[in-house]
Order: sequence, then C-alpha cells, then structure tokens
Amino acid sequence: MRISFLLLFSSSLLAAGPDASKSAEALKALQATLEKSTSLTGLAEKDFAKVPMTKADAVAARELLWKSHAAAIRKERDKEIKDRLLVDDKLEMPFFYKTFGTKPSGGRSLWISLHGGGGAPKNVNDSQYENQKKLYQVEEGIYLAPRAPTNTWNLWHESHIDRMFGRLIEDLIVLEEVNPDKVYVLGYSAGGDGVYQIAPRMADYWAGAAMMAGHPNGVSLLSLRNVPFALQVGEKDSAYDRNKVGREYGERLDKLQKEDAKGYEHFVKIHEGKGHWMNFEDKVALPWMAKFTRNSIPEKVVWKQTGTPHDRSYWLAVPKAEAKSDSLVIANRDGQTIDITTAEKIGKLLIRLDDRMMDLDKPVKVTHAGKGLVTATPTRTVGTMLETLVGRGDPKLVFDAEVVVEIK
Repeated sequence: MRISFLLLFSSSLLAAGPDASKSAEALKALQATLEKSTSLTGLAEKDFAKVPMTKADAVAARELLWKSHAAAIRKERDKEIKDRLLVDDKLEMPFFYKTFGTKPSGGRSLWISLHGGGGAPKNVNDSQYENQKKLYQVEEGIYLAPRAPTNTWNLWHESHIDRMFGRLIEDLIVLEEVNPDKVYVLGYSAGGDGVYQIAPRMADYWAGAAMMAGHPNGVSLLSLRNVPFALQVGEKDSAYDRNKVGREYGERLDKLQKEDAKGYEHFVKIHEGKGHWMNFEDKVALPWMAKFTRNSIPEKVVWKQTGTPHDRSYWLAVPKAEAKSDSLVIANRDGQTIDITTAEKIGKLLIRLDDRMMDLDKPVKVTHAGKGLVTATPTRTVGTMLETLVGRGDPKLVFDAEVVVEIK
C-alpha cells in the first residue's frame, strides 16, 4: 500500500505558526459578516475562512459560528419540534417525548426509544408506537419515542433513518438544551434490530446503546469500540434464532473487549425462562447506560462502514462521494502523533484535529503502522470549522484543522 499526503496546513510543513494580526483580522471579518446575517451559507468561500488562526481566535470563532447555527435552528426548525413531526421528502416521522428530572448544568440527556412491529400493517406498528411511549422511564432526561416512517421489516435501519435521527438530535441540542455527549438509543424487537444496525453506523452520536429482543442480521460490531452496548434477549426467544444469535453476539463483544481492553464496554443478559417478551426486566439497561458519557474525541477510532455509509466518524472522515460500505479505518492518537493502523477500501482519509486533542501550534506526526510518514504544523481555519459544523450541528464535533491522507 502506498500512502501520499495532501496537507491542508500552511505552505511550509514546519511553519512558525499563524500570524496573530492576520488571525485577528480574520476573526473581525467573520464577526462583521455574521452581524449582517447569521446564515453560514457561503462563508467557507470567504477569504477570511482560509486564514490560519491562533488558538484564542479559533475559540472565539467557534463561539460565533455556534451562536449563528443555534439562531438558525431556532428560527427554521422550532415548528417541527413543537409539531412533533420530522419530514424527509415524502416520509414523515411523528414522535413523542416526555421530560424527566431536573436539567443538569451540562444539558439534558436524550433517550431515543424504537418501537417493535416491522413488516406489519400500519395499525400494528401504530399500536407498537403507542406502547413504546410508556415502555420505559428515565431518572433524568428526555425520553423520546419516534414512529417509524415506514411499515417495512427494516423500518429502523433504512437509509432515511440516519438522516432523520441526525436532524432530530441536531434540533434538540439547541431547542431542548440536550447535552450532545448524553444521547442514547434503545429499542425492542424490530426496534432492537434497528439498534443493532444504527448503533455501529452512527457510533459517534451515542453515549450508549441498548438492544432488546432484536436480531443483528449479520451486522459488524467493530464500530462499537467507543459505544457501551447492552444486549438482552429471552432464553426462549427462538424466532429467527434471536436467542442463539444474541449469545453469539455477546461472545463477539467479549472477544473484542479481550483484544482491546479500553474499548467495547458491554452488558449482556440472556433472560432465563423468558421468550420474546422479557416482562420489563430489560429495563436494567437504562441505568447501566446512564453511567456513560460519550467521548467525542476518543484516542482510538475503529470505523467499519456497514449498511448506509457515512462520511465521518469522530475525528475521521472521507469525502462525501467516497463514503462506501465495508470500508475499514483504525486510527490511534497519542500526544502529537496520529497512527493509521488499518485503511481498507479508502481513497482519501480526512483527519480532523483541534486543541483538545493536541497542541496545534506544535508539529503533528502522522504514521502508518508505526512508520513515520510526515510531520507538520496544522492550521486552524474558519473553513474547517464550518465544514465540520454544517450538516452535523454538534458543538463537540467541530474541528479546527484537517489533514487529507490519500491512500493508493
């Protein structure tokens, strides 16, 4: 494998750092632009968006961009939350939510709870939706039960689900002050099928996931490296071999954690004597999940694309047109070093960085399988902040600098 690097840094690999006066001018220009209009559209093409920034100016720029993003959400999407209805082209997803407990200083937790049913008449799935509304309670947070937009067997892992859940979370971070590091997904039966699928492929959204009485349909668990995962099934739930496959997937999680002790946190319970219905005993997963908080910048990322492909996961990304199912990237960061240990079916890999991860005023070394490939000083720009903010709306996943790695 030959790997070459396109560096979105300064023109010199070991530049002295951003020019403070030019950085200040760029920040001032950004502020003046946003005072005229809070729209972020087209800002990435402005000259100031390409200017290297100091750490302090980058912090200020992030705050300005987030305030503008939040203002746009309040203006443009308040109605869809009040109406409890998301629309994606011709599809509609109604949802119910109820708030529990006192809001913590960091924001509320969010629990997205997926109903069962699946390939059944509309009235059956409607009944399952009504049941899911009251199936669980949480000590603190927003308990939200959506009604699947379709009545298909795979109602919770069709491609539109990723878009709609992403938009819903983005809305609630602003409109209900949800803590983006405390978002959980859980589901029963066909909802459990969905959790098996979307927990790995949307891994960087979740603080935890809980699968109840579902079937994985062969999905890979590799991307769950940083997502605590609860798996429960009845001992006698033999339809589709849910019980046997549940045990097998529990053993897979055991093996993954044994090989990577800092990852793959999991809780597996096969409920003795129970069939498909576990008589509410599965609710033990909720307090177990509540203990966990998402780490948006984990030291290690395992990104195995399954089902609907995504163009980003944590601090890794690929160009939108190159996102493909079955690709695999494994990357580690340690101090000022990024090591790409695995890169399969990848053309270009984008490595996003910020000062939470390392000191961007010092050289960053990128290696492949332990071999040094390049050392460079990254540049913080408004352009990269915009690229990582727009379309995701997660303040913890806005990055300041980017390295493009071309793999051939």
